[in-house]
Amino acid sequence: MNQLDRHSSKNVSPAKSFRLDRSRGKIWGVCAGIANYFGIDATLVRIGFVAGTLIGFGSLLLVYIAIALIAD
Repeated sequence: MNQLDRHSSKNVSPAKSFRLDRSRGKIWGVCAGIANYFGIDATLVRIGFVAGTLIGFGSLLLVYIAIALIAD
């Protein structure tokens, strides 16, 4: 076993998966799920979605709905 194989086998972590967080979510749990996935506060994600929706003339609203329908 070479050094690369030993190093990679020590640091194997389970793959992260995105899940909606309906328990902490306000509408469908999309922002809370994104916050859990990246390890940040859900309020920051919500502010980002609102700002992006206002700046992008509602385009992020379509992304939000798509995530809510596709995820979980």
